[in-house]
Amino acid sequence: MDSLTGHKEPPKVLDPAMKALWYDYQGKWALAHNLINDLSDQRSKMVHAYLHRKEGDQSNAEYWYRAAGKKPFTGSLEEEWKILTTELSD
Repeated sequence: MDSLTGHKEPPKVLDPAMKALWYDYQGKWALAHNLINDLSDQRSKMVHAYLHRKEGDQSNAEYWYRAAGKKPFTGSLEEEWKILTTELSD
């Protein structure tokens, strides 16, 4: 998680899903969304769902949860961000 919080720019080693989470952590939702908007890999779909949930667009979030093969997350946004960063860093 240090790679997401200790830099002014996202580390180059991060894939698009992790870079999107990095931008989201920095308060740059639009940059995060633009980074993964056209991607169809599983990791990006999971982050896409989270970002739309954060935006408050629940129906769009639910679409992306289904596309990722996941049930909609019901905990806090902070919990989901932590889970995603942990799962996607493995």
